[in-house]
Amino acid sequence: MSPVPDAARPRLLYVEDEDEIARIAVEVLSDDYEVDHASTGEQALALALRRRYDVLVVDRRLPAMSGVDFLEAVRTARITTPALMLTALGSVQDRVTGLDGGADDYLVKPFDFAELLARLRALRRGTRAIGDRREIGSWVFTPRTQALYSPTERRIALTAAETDLLELLTSSPEHVFSRDEILESVFPGGSAATVDTYVHYIRRKATPEVIETVRARGYRSGDPT
Repeated sequence: MSPVPDAARPRLLYVEDEDEIARIAVEVLSDDYEVDHASTGEQALALALRRRYDVLVVDRRLPAMSGVDFLEAVRTARITTPALMLTALGSVQDRVTGLDGGADDYLVKPFDFAELLARLRALRRGTRAIGDRREIGSWVFTPRTQALYSPTERRIALTAAETDLLELLTSSPEHVFSRDEILESVFPGGSAATVDTYVHYIRRKATPEVIETVRARGYRSGDPT
């Protein structure tokens, strides 16, 4: 299978503390994903709070912060990115604990990479289906169609850049995204003025309350009526 072009690659966060396993997994996953690797739960949480990912792959047994603890922290932060947990523990109770902690799927080691990739594709398909409709207060945002709908169902067309910005903000509604975080995820090579300009564009098209300014910190998804 030919590698996916860089521009088309979804972003994956892989959390594994065993170096050799991580090296092999990153090599395989990199054919289809832009992969960030973290060896501890603390490192992974810092990345998950700072960057937007399309899917998470998390080993259950990690030093200090376990994979379950990491996913619980991610879900507490209102990050809904689909997550697959890897583990050597295969009992029903272990799977239940992982799923209750925030995992969307579970794969027991040792596993075949073909199965891992298939499960990741399934997770992402489900997320895209669910993610076609995101509520921003009483407004509705549909990333796939690049549109925002008012409470009276007036359709507001968005540009690709406006869609990417709003999709980032709505991916974690409670998180305040700094301008640097937005630049890294949406406008690489841009400036703080670029972020402010596109926030202004969206507010002008819709309503100022659709994006909330948090003084001295950045922006987050608003709660317009």
